[in-house]
Amino acid sequence: MMPVMAPTSTHPPYPPRATVYGIPNCDTVKKARDWLSTSGVEYQFHDFKKAGVPEAALADWLQALGWEALINRKGTTWRKLDPALQAATQDASSASALMQAHPSVVKRPVVRWPDGTLSVGFSPAMFAAHHGALPGA
Repeated sequence: MMPVMAPTSTHPPYPPRATVYGIPNCDTVKKARDWLSTSGVEYQFHDFKKAGVPEAALADWLQALGWEALINRKGTTWRKLDPALQAATQDASSASALMQAHPSVVKRPVVRWPDGTLSVGFSPAMFAAHHGALPGA
């Protein structure tokens, strides 16, 4: 599935660096962080395992990206959920509750770029579009 990008949120100002939300041992998050470091992009990392999913940020993500883009239905966490809980995830409210209770179900990484835009997932082309340059450029 292609990474998702969203327009600038309505909640400025934003930090002068990107914020990467995810789990440190996630392979996709590792690739994203490596790309950012190699490209000289300053970022801060928010670890879902240690700090949870920030409620205010989640509300913004849901509005900008939609709940469907944020739920990782291919991951182990989703597959291990009770089928009734999976079936009950039908809208932004139920998805928000699920992501708060099970942070590993959030598709990763979610990135808040310095200009306020959001993305979910990773591809070098998408990150280059946000940063304006390819790695090593």
